[in-house]
Amino acid sequence: MRILVLGGTTEASRLAKALADRPDVEATLSLAGRTEAPAAQPIPTRTGGFGGVEGLATWLREHRIEALVDATHPFAAQISRNAAEAAQATDTPIVAFVRPAWARATGDDWREVATLDEAARAIGATPRRVLLTTGRLGLSSFAVAPQHHYVIRTIDPPEAEVLAALPDHVMLYERGPFDLESERALMARERIEVVVTKNSGGTATYAKIVAARELGLPVVIQQPPTRPEVPEVADVAGVLAFFEAQRKG
Repeated sequence: MRILVLGGTTEASRLAKALADRPDVEATLSLAGRTEAPAAQPIPTRTGGFGGVEGLATWLREHRIEALVDATHPFAAQISRNAAEAAQATDTPIVAFVRPAWARATGDDWREVATLDEAARAIGATPRRVLLTTGRLGLSSFAVAPQHHYVIRTIDPPEAEVLAALPDHVMLYERGPFDLESERALMARERIEVVVTKNSGGTATYAKIVAARELGLPVVIQQPPTRPEVPEVADVAGVLAFFEAQRKG
């Protein structure tokens, strides 16, 4: 079975490992190319966009793909929409490998927002010490609030002009997962007053939510966009079961 996995997440990496040693599967992992040095993968990997819905549909036809897995980041809304439309256009079975969003727990002080522009405003006018973990591509939204001290954690360096708009900042170049002890220590060391993040779900970065809860810190949290209406599974076993159902069908 020829499979295309749209990845860039820990879920996609776990699936790649599960598929690597299966002689009955010919899988390709596709990465958007937004991370400069992605982790090595055990299956053939392509990097870069497809050129929208038509480009992806063409790729699916040319490579005779028999199943498409959308294992992209919960906030990669455009890629997920393109995948759903390309699958429909080519009659390719598709499944979304999704991670459940985080749910508010007792003790959480969340300020839920729909966009990063709203997140920047939700921090408030008074200067605060902010742990900002929304990714480098969304940092420009915070240019409207340069009065804060930002501790910015990303995998890759942001563009210089974006950082120039945030004159009071510290950069941390780190890749998860992060444990609770280190997150608590970071927030204490940097005297963080508010955490700004995305509700990305999963376990790799959830420790910051727990640390903020324990320290009594408010969390400005962007909620994920609505996903396309395609079948969803929450683990590798569910994806493999989907493949088997396609074989039998």
